[in-house]
Amino acid sequence: MKVLLLGGTGEARELASRLRGHEVLTSLAGAVADPRLPEGEVRIGGFGGAEGLAEWLVEHRIEALVDATHPYAARITANAHAAAAAVGVPALILDRPSWPADPSWLRVASAEAAAASLAAGERVFLTIGRQHVGAFAGADAWFLVRSIDPPTGPLPARHELLLARGPFEYDDELALLREHRIDTLVTKNSGGPATVAKLDAARALGVRIVVIDRPPLPAGARVVETADAVADWVGQLARAST
Repeated sequence: MKVLLLGGTGEARELASRLRGHEVLTSLAGAVADPRLPEGEVRIGGFGGAEGLAEWLVEHRIEALVDATHPYAARITANAHAAAAAVGVPALILDRPSWPADPSWLRVASAEAAAASLAAGERVFLTIGRQHVGAFAGADAWFLVRSIDPPTGPLPARHELLLARGPFEYDDELALLREHRIDTLVTKNSGGPATVAKLDAARALGVRIVVIDRPPLPAGARVVETADAVADWVGQLARAST
């Protein structure tokens, strides 16, 4: 099978290796300056929206599309679903399981809602990636902003920027929260083991946790939660095409 794998996650890198019996091209959006590259062929950059991707799928005779992007890459996922449907390419979304919701969390729908929930003078650990930090620029709080690359928008007036890439260990997260006297953790429900330690450390210290919920997946999309399920699906397509 000729497979386009939309990547940028640990699951995508695992899949690139798992699917080595097929012709797999991993596409990275280019959002991270120094990405961890998967095994096999890689392209970096966008396609020009859903229409551009649809044309690319036809031009390169793609037989299956696997979307293994980050759970919050809503625009990429929507474009991929629309493009594949438009040209009749089978498509599958690998959506890693969310972290189980805790009743103590304040769950909000957006970065703007999370910013609005903050009280004046709070000390906030902001771990939402780099793209929506600007939503907190006007908040009257102090922020420890952690991301892999520098944020793309305006930063809060009072902040410290910490550039770091996970996985993060519990003891290190505990020490970080204590060192910076954090009152509130603002994060996304990314799921997976790489960054869950911050939640455990925050609970241990009684730090308030604000979680931005995941965006909805496209209606009618075929969705699985594991690399095993993706590999099985691609294998079934390959057998059906012979």
